[in-house]
Amino acid sequence: MSTVTEAARPFDVKRFMAEQMRNIAPVFTLIVLIIFFSAQAPSFRTVDNMMNILSQASITGIIAVGLTFVILTAEIDLSVAAIANAIGILVAYFTIQPEYVNIANLPVQGWIAIILTLAACFTLGLVTAFGVVGIGIPSFIMTLAMMQIANGISAMLVRGQIAYNYPEIITTLGSGTIFGIKWTIVICLIFLLVGHLVLTYTRFGRYVYMVGGNREAAEYSGVNVKMIIAAVMIIAAMCSGIAGMLGVAYFGSAQQNQFDTFLLDAIAAVVVGGTSLFGGRGGIGNTIIGLLVLGVLNNGLDHIQIDSFLKILIRGLILLAALVINVYAQKLRESARE
Repeated sequence: MSTVTEAARPFDVKRFMAEQMRNIAPVFTLIVLIIFFSAQAPSFRTVDNMMNILSQASITGIIAVGLTFVILTAEIDLSVAAIANAIGILVAYFTIQPEYVNIANLPVQGWIAIILTLAACFTLGLVTAFGVVGIGIPSFIMTLAMMQIANGISAMLVRGQIAYNYPEIITTLGSGTIFGIKWTIVICLIFLLVGHLVLTYTRFGRYVYMVGGNREAAEYSGVNVKMIIAAVMIIAAMCSGIAGMLGVAYFGSAQQNQFDTFLLDAIAAVVVGGTSLFGGRGGIGNTIIGLLVLGVLNNGLDHIQIDSFLKILIRGLILLAALVINVYAQKLRESARE
């Protein structure tokens, strides 16, 4: 057994870079983006615009909280945006619509609509969990199938139409403000805080990291790996569903394919922030940085009036850079251990 303690071990630059690159790179990127856009567009550095960035990132943020749990277990969920879309449409289905909206629906009282929608959300998460841990379908394939199922639900319910009404509490939380701050920002912050507390201070959170870090060791330690993976799949579905309910009120309508871009945004927020695609490393703090990077990037590109097609390309390149750093950091860390 080595007698060299961690405190006595000499500073190792390689080991430090391996441990911290994933955290340093996103923060450095965020700072560079803020300085660049502030210099290029005076309208970017206003308080109102900062609030706009937070508001624009809030719905994605709620979805990203659930996705962070999934990715920390080294799994993936491609159905989060489709579930958000389906659940947003479903809550409209349970709300009476204007006469000019040609959608067959089943209006019930607002609180009943919310309970039914949350139950549907839980059921979709449960089906995904059963497919992954019960049948053994890889999460990539299972959530791809669930994405199609959720898209099918959306298509069947609205049939190309647009719904405009939702329960009053959803309308308030999705589009209203409190003390001048959007409710969606407040709710997103609550989700981020709860997610961080669960991952940092609870046994369940430790098990999530253990399952993602070393699944075999977690099993030998007595962790019910299947139960943890099933739980994170359900958490992701619930976060997506709640984001979907708030999102339709935020956008002012519920329609098919409304949330299509949210899948890439949510995955990008988690990965760009520094959470490892290989599981076991990262967390909500990284997701917050990732959300800010994407929020500042999207908003800043609008302020400098860049071509919309070039904007898509730039976002793709940023995501690619994050993936390269993610993989490189993993290899560097493994190399430092040898």
